[in-house]
Amino acid sequence: MGCQLTHIGGPTVLIELDGWRILTDPTFDPPGRRYEFGFGTSSTKTSGPALAPAEIGPIDVVLLSHDHHADNLDDRGRELLQTAGTVVTTVAGARRLDSSNVAGLRTGGLVALDGPGRPALTVRATPCRHGPPLSSPITGPVVGFALSLADVGQVALWMTGDTVLHRPLRRIAQRLDVDILLMHLGGVQFPITGPLRYSMNSSDARELIRLTGPRVSVPVHYEGWSHFREPSTQARDRLPGVTWLEPGQATDVGPP
Repeated sequence: MGCQLTHIGGPTVLIELDGWRILTDPTFDPPGRRYEFGFGTSSTKTSGPALAPAEIGPIDVVLLSHDHHADNLDDRGRELLQTAGTVVTTVAGARRLDSSNVAGLRTGGLVALDGPGRPALTVRATPCRHGPPLSSPITGPVVGFALSLADVGQVALWMTGDTVLHRPLRRIAQRLDVDILLMHLGGVQFPITGPLRYSMNSSDARELIRLTGPRVSVPVHYEGWSHFREPSTQARDRLPGVTWLEPGQATDVGPP
């Protein structure tokens, strides 16, 4: 299995996996704008994308963990969705996007994709809780994605999506045989809700890596927005041995 990862910025990663070109959570707006997330929460984008959409090339699949927060899908990212082969997101997101190329999944659901000259690709939705207990009706539905290739027993890549480390995530981490783990971190907090957290931090990442046992672990979505509370320097100190991507540069994380 060959795999290259290019970190565009925030949660946006180009995954080149055995002939498939896959983009996660497209965010391409320039920095400086403040976005409202609802219920008195907001965040300012502090850094822009390393690459523009025109520099990325054609996209076969977009993995959109959720469509209703601008740090996972912004205005320029929405424009890109129209040109992608298939967009996979939540059921609620698919209804809102209302396009023939969008498939909506609930946790555990899957989409099977075929393409000429490459192995069949299965995308399965994995559980997320984007905040503390009982927050899901407020934060909205979110999913992660486990990617599997035909005739390969393990999960080629697992993108966690925006989530805290909760019981369903622990259970799926112990069940999946994961090669590459793509983790959304940052320790998101908002002044209005004090110490409550809405995404994983480096301590959670260590535990998730222990439970999953991947060959390669890659943190993303940990800087570039004002609502991230764990400094990236602290995360790097606490997560030795993981793969930190250089924005805009393709990194080979294929077979050892």
